Amino acid sequence: MATQGGKRAATGRDAGRAPVFSVVTCVANGAVTIEKTIKSVLGQTHRDFEYLVIDAASIDGTPEILARYDDQIDYWCSEPDLGIYDAWNKALRQAHGAWILFLGCDDELYPDALLKYSQLLSRHGDESLHYVSSRVDFMLNGKRLQTIGKAWKWPDFSKYMTVAHVGSLHHRSLFAEYGEFDTRYRICGDYELLLRPRANLRAVFLAESTAIANYGGVSNLLAGPALREACRAKRTSGGRAAWRCEIEYLIARFKALVRGMVRWRPHARS
Repeated sequence: MATQGGKRAATGRDAGRAPVFSVVTCVANGAVTIEKTIKSVLGQTHRDFEYLVIDAASIDGTPEILARYDDQIDYWCSEPDLGIYDAWNKALRQAHGAWILFLGCDDELYPDALLKYSQLLSRHGDESLHYVSSRVDFMLNGKRLQTIGKAWKWPDFSKYMTVAHVGSLHHRSLFAEYGEFDTRYRICGDYELLLRPRANLRAVFLAESTAIANYGGVSNLLAGPALREACRAKRTSGGRAAWRCEIEYLIARFKALVRGMVRWRPHARS
C-alpha cells in the first residue's frame, strides 16, 4: 500500500513557476541517515528548488521521519519499487525542475551547493547543456578519504565513470532525448544513461566540491558486480569494442582490489 505526503498533498501539483532545481533522494530502510540528508537539502542557501523523496516501503521508521518533514518536503511517497533506478524514474515523473539532482540517502549537499551551480549556469547563459558535474568529498566516519570527480571528456568517459555522479545535475532535455534510467541495471544505470549520447553529451564541470558521499553505497560495496555492469554498459550503450571493455574491466578490478587492501590494512607498529 502506498503512502505519500509533502507540501503538494493538500493542493495537488504546483500551479506556479517551476523551480530551477529538483533534488531527489531515494531511500530503502535508511532511518539511520536520512534525516541528515534531508537537513542538508533543506538548509540550502539557494532557495529555488523542490525536494522529492521516494521511499521503497521501508519498515525501519523512514516513512515516519518523512512525515515529520511534511511541511518542508515538496513530495514524498513510500511504496514498493524495483530498485534505485525504478525509484529515480518515479521521481522524474514527479519533478518540475529544469535540472534534476540525485542525492543518496546517506549523502549530503554542502549548504552552498545549489548556489554554486546557479552561478555556474548563469555564466553559461542560454547555452544548451545536458549535464553538469562537480567534485565530491568521499568520506568514511567523518574523515575525508579523497575528493573525486573530473571534468567530462568523452574519450575518458567511454572507458570509465570519470565524473562524480552524486549531486550532479541532469537537464530535463537529457531524459527527453535519451529516455529514462534502464531498470535492468542494478548499480551502474547512471553511467549507462550518460553513455547513450556518447560524444554528443553537452557537459560542463564545476571545479568545487558540492557534496559529501559517504562510503557504503552500492557501487562501493559491490565493486566487482559494478565494474561488470559498467563493462556491459560500455559495449551496449557506449559502442565500445568488447575486447577493450574486457581489458579495462580487468585493470579496474585489480586497482579496486589494491585500493581495498591499502585502505583496510592494519596499522603497522612503530
